This record gives sequence, structure tokens and C-alpha cells, in this order.
Amino acid sequence: MNCEPGSSRTFRLVAGILLVVGAAAFVLPFFWMLSTSLKPLNETITIPPRWWPSSPQWHNYAETIARIGDFWRYVFNTLRIAVLSVVGSVLSSAMAAYGFSRLNWPHREKVFLLVLASMMLPFAVTVVPLYGLFRGLDWIGTSKPLWAPAFLAPAFNIFLLRQFFLSLPKELSEAARIDGCSEWRIFWQIILPLSKPALSVVALFTFLASWNDFFGPLVYLTEPKDFTLSLALQAFQSQQGGTEWHYLMAAAVLITTPVVILYFLCQRTFKAGIAATGSKE
Repeated sequence: MNCEPGSSRTFRLVAGILLVVGAAAFVLPFFWMLSTSLKPLNETITIPPRWWPSSPQWHNYAETIARIGDFWRYVFNTLRIAVLSVVGSVLSSAMAAYGFSRLNWPHREKVFLLVLASMMLPFAVTVVPLYGLFRGLDWIGTSKPLWAPAFLAPAFNIFLLRQFFLSLPKELSEAARIDGCSEWRIFWQIILPLSKPALSVVALFTFLASWNDFFGPLVYLTEPKDFTLSLALQAFQSQQGGTEWHYLMAAAVLITTPVVILYFLCQRTFKAGIAATGSKE
């Protein structure tokens, strides 16, 4: 039954209003963070609040970097951990997902269910045994516990890539086997090039999780020279006599900006990957 034109217009209007309200709810905190980062201290606590500074204090960012100290060292530490995590997660998850989707072996589905079941264990449950394991390896006080587990194929990433691999025609692999290709060559030269959207989703999720991680560095890192940006921000806040909101928000903007830029650069690939990983043969 066709909807009446008036009802259709009303529905679109209501949907548009809801989308605008939802978008504003997400954008407002970022706008407030940016606005506060440009204010002098006295304008950060005025009642009623001032939505934009009377005179933007762009030097707040330079002052924040100077006050944090080894800011660029913290950036390097965070970036190194994030890049290693992305490389490890993408490669290991892709290989595991290929085994669960394109190869036939006994009890494959049962093992995959066990992998999915591991997602139910929160980090708070596993942190104590993991800490004991990493202490036995003499990794406490280093960044290895923050990126090495990514090389063991996180379950969620396996699930995403498996769903995408199942959507690829099996005839591609069969034709390659007839031509004498090994499984490794099929995986590396045929499956991976076709899986760039799904791989980009895994890479982006892993990068965001590593870049924003606070609890992991708090548990495993002991020396200030090894701190990540999230730990440096917490240390910067705690060393002030009172919270200097303009500097704190400036630091938050500096930490958040690379993630926002990365998302906007990759949003088309990200959307395509999200849509593709929901498909199945």
C-alpha cells in the first residue's frame, strides 16, 4: 500500500529533525572542548557559560605542549604502539579468518564458537592472569604487553573478516588451485587485495582502541618516559594545583585531532567495509 504524500513528507521531516538533534548531541561536546581550549582561565568557569571566547587564546596549545614536557615523545610512544597493534591485528586476524572461512578442517565451526565465546570475557577478568603472564616474561615496564597480544588475532576482528571472506566467491580460490597456487599465495595475492575495505575497518578499530587506551598503559607502564598520551594527560591533570580547564581541553584537542582526521580521510572505505562485513554467503 502506497503512503500518502503528506505522510511521507511528515516522516522525512521528523527523521531529519531527529538526525539533526542526534548529530548536535554528538558534536556539542567536541565544540565545547575546542571552545574551552581557546579561552582564558577566567572564562572557563563563568556562569552562565560562554560558548565562544571573547578573544581566542591560540597560545594555549603551545603552552600546553610546554607544560606537558616530553609531549612529542608521548606522541611517538602512542603512535608506535598503535602502528604495531594495527600490523599485528590485521595480519593475524586475516590469517585466522581465512582458516575459519575458506579452509575445511575438522570441528571448524565448534572452534569458531569457542573463539566467539572468548569475547564474553571482559578485560577486568583477564587482567590479573595476563599481568602474571607478562611478569613471567619480564615484560612489565615495557610496551610489549600493549601491542604483542594483537599478533594473536583478536576474536572480534576474526569475526569481521570471516564474514567478509565468506562473501567472496569460492570459484576464485578453486580456479587458483587448478592453476597450481598454494593456499598462502591464494590468501596473499587474491583474498587480501579483494579485502581492503574489511581490512581497513579492522585497522581503524584497532588504531582507535590503541590510541585511546588508558587502562592498559596504566597497568603495564612504570616509567614516565614510556607513557602514552592518555597517561601523560592524566599525569598533567594531577600535577596541577587546581584543574586548569583551558590547558586540559587544549591537550584533549591535540590528542583527539589525529583520530578525527584519520576518520574523515578513511570514512568512505570505512563505510564500505562495515557494509561488506555484514554480508555472508
